[in-house]
Amino acid sequence: MARYTGPKTKKARAFGEAIYGPDKSFERKKYPPGQHGNSRRRKQKSDYANQLMEKQKAKYTYGVLERQFRNLFEKANRKSGVTGEILLQFLEARLDNTVYRLGLAPTRRAARQLVSHRHVTVNGVITNAPSAQLRPGDIVAVRGKSQGMEVVRDAVESKSDVRKYGWLEFNRDKFQGVFLQYPEREQIPEKINEQLIVELYSK
Repeated sequence: MARYTGPKTKKARAFGEAIYGPDKSFERKKYPPGQHGNSRRRKQKSDYANQLMEKQKAKYTYGVLERQFRNLFEKANRKSGVTGEILLQFLEARLDNTVYRLGLAPTRRAARQLVSHRHVTVNGVITNAPSAQLRPGDIVAVRGKSQGMEVVRDAVESKSDVRKYGWLEFNRDKFQGVFLQYPEREQIPEKINEQLIVELYSK
């Protein structure tokens, strides 16, 4: 399976939420996509359908493939603590997601490309794996000669205050941030019911 590169608004409408960020088209049509639009009466979903939908929402939100997602869940399940919360912490600790949260890229998709094209370093070492897991204390930065890229500068200038993400620290002048700690569940802004994902994989 290839990574999803189709219409983002259509996928957001399927989940009933703007999972890719602010979207004017989604705001105009918040009902599910399809020929009959919002006029069609839809059956109540089963528990399994709701669980599957939540898992798919998390996958598309973070841009993770099925095998990667399953591996992260199993890793989270082996750790002591609340499995669903630990899963979201691992997703937030991905390098591409952190680059996006720091404001070095306008979207997660753009952040993934920035990492893949070797524009990002972790602790001073070029890292081109978007799925790389960060640990508390890791320093994420844009390479010196890549800091002049228009896409990076525009993203940094337009990004709102990164301090709203309490687990990150950002130095705008150095194009550099620190992954301070794994976030608490209430700090993660994504509207994902992680308990449904745990129930799905526990069947």
